[in-house]
Amino acid sequence: MSELSPVKQALLEIRTLRAKVKELEAARTEAIAVIGMGARFPGSNDAHSYWDFLERGGDAIREIGEDRWRDAGVSMESLDPLDAASVRYGGCLENVDRFDASFFRISAREAEMMDPQQRILLEVCWQALEDAAVAGGQPQRSGVFLGLGNSDYQRMTFADLSRIDAFTGTGATLSAAAGRLAYVFGWEGPAVVVDTACSSSLVAVHLACRSLRDRECDMAVTGGINLILTPTGGVALARGGMLSPDGQCRAFDARADGFVRGEGCGVVLLKRLKDAEADGDRIHAVIRGSAVNQDGRSGGLTIPNGPSQENLLRDALAAAGVEGSEVGYVEAHGTGTALGDPIEAHALAGALGKGRTEPLVVGSVKTNIGHLEAAAGIAGLIKVILTLEKEWIPAHLHWEQMNPHIDWRGVEVEIPVKGKAWKRGGKRRLAGVSSFGFSGTNAHLVVEEAPEQGSAVKTREWEVLALSAKTEAALEELAKRYEGSLKSGELELEDICYTAGVGRSHMEERMAVVGRTKEEILEKLTAGRGKRGSRKRDRARVGYLFTGQGSQHAGMGRELYEKEAVFRRAIEECGKHLQGHLAEPLEAVLYGEKSLLLEETAYAQPALFAVEWALAELWKSWGVQPAWVLGHSVGEYVAACVAGCYGLEEGLKLIAGRGRLMQQQGEGWGMLAAR
Repeated sequence: MSELSPVKQALLEIRTLRAKVKELEAARTEAIAVIGMGARFPGSNDAHSYWDFLERGGDAIREIGEDRWRDAGVSMESLDPLDAASVRYGGCLENVDRFDASFFRISAREAEMMDPQQRILLEVCWQALEDAAVAGGQPQRSGVFLGLGNSDYQRMTFADLSRIDAFTGTGATLSAAAGRLAYVFGWEGPAVVVDTACSSSLVAVHLACRSLRDRECDMAVTGGINLILTPTGGVALARGGMLSPDGQCRAFDARADGFVRGEGCGVVLLKRLKDAEADGDRIHAVIRGSAVNQDGRSGGLTIPNGPSQENLLRDALAAAGVEGSEVGYVEAHGTGTALGDPIEAHALAGALGKGRTEPLVVGSVKTNIGHLEAAAGIAGLIKVILTLEKEWIPAHLHWEQMNPHIDWRGVEVEIPVKGKAWKRGGKRRLAGVSSFGFSGTNAHLVVEEAPEQGSAVKTREWEVLALSAKTEAALEELAKRYEGSLKSGELELEDICYTAGVGRSHMEERMAVVGRTKEEILEKLTAGRGKRGSRKRDRARVGYLFTGQGSQHAGMGRELYEKEAVFRRAIEECGKHLQGHLAEPLEAVLYGEKSLLLEETAYAQPALFAVEWALAELWKSWGVQPAWVLGHSVGEYVAACVAGCYGLEEGLKLIAGRGRLMQQQGEGWGMLAAR
């Protein structure tokens, strides 16, 4: 081949550079999948009950009881009447003082000094991990990005010098919240706490997406929390004219006169879309693009800047690669303030109004649960994800007549006062989520419906529902929750059993129910009430025994390969390591047109090794860990590998070499077994 001329070399270099630029651009705008959600908001304790609450048009705003301020040393009688009225209402969580410390291996003393925001984050994060079916094995390179801003517990703790001890610093400071999650779950990616006031959690999601695209982490845990433990913050907001006197958030309504404070926690798990699809994760929704900016020099530090908000929306649309007219629904910041609502509405009309053929639907979850401040954005994002999944836009409450100061500039806008169907089909469904901080930092996300996905596994004749918990009481409660899931009929039995077996951590107290149908599994679960748990019996020890050559046959393990993702991935991994050691691909020998090669020792031995090792991986994924391993002939090599004497690649290289050398001995040789 003759050397290229200088001109052709230059052209080749230009093409290479263009390809690299294109690759970098694609990585910068890579789609991000939401694979798990956890939620605890007023009126709900998880994402499922959150949707039930929103679907029925729930209103969680209540009069706050005296006991809420007791620990802060404040009584309503001690407050000025106007101040007392301003903090009378809120969207509050229940039982914020309760925490299952032993579940997370935290001592009672340390738990007492932990900000309840840290405690609830741990529990809601666990919800998200279980929802994503990765609780049994999360990527070590996971990042944590949290929005927090309220430090009521820190102020309460530091006000009493006698309470300060070695756990106070890590328990009460906001920065420790992200580090706490990373420590408990063993994650080694970035761990960041963001405080941009009311936009904190959505800014955290934006940073998490950036970190995934930059390959700093392989999974991102992101969200936010807000707890109101003293009335002082509410008094400050009321004196600034921001709170509604009667505790109702009337976003975009003519009667809008301020917001009401709320509490809550939301966490989502994110992966790069390509990785989530390759890993077989269930995808709730896709984040197509996001943007963050600042109001800059507006009419005042806390006064929104309309042009900045419009630029934010345009930047997020550009990052997502979509037109404003494609966005069908916007979960607005929508605080219900006389100043903020018109500015936000005008920015929405300017960025999303051009070229529309259908009305722009605008709503705000603050009308249901109040303004969650640092957690406001994540509450809106989870609402949008559920809206896309359930194909229904929940009702926007407390709206009667459009604010007369709002000019939608000719854009047809719909406020969904009774809820509205939003069906999948035809063109893709896109939604926007906005969150603005009172210090001027703004964030916006563009979210797309999830791609169509099939069932996690194919139908089997028998199913095993494997449940576990750390105590007998917890196991009983878990079984009751599974009874409810089975009765609801929303999920397929094989999906429920697969996730319980593969996507959950397997703890000390265990039970398993076997059956062919939902009805049979449900009947056995119900019959077992009060009989679950270890009852202090001795734990059975399990051994693995691996067989030698002679047991191989064409198609061995085919059904597991087709129906069990763990087994299939194990076989595929073995196949990759055997490239260069076998002339034919492993999968073709086991399940394809080359199965006759299993009669040859050179192929039989590595094929047996792969199937036996994959079986061991499958059993371990179900929580069946071996106390010892034994093997005969080929099985000895597998046993040594499972025991950790050497790695998988080394074991396959050894067995492939062994099989090849034995094959080379030719016909007519035999084997002697001696005591």
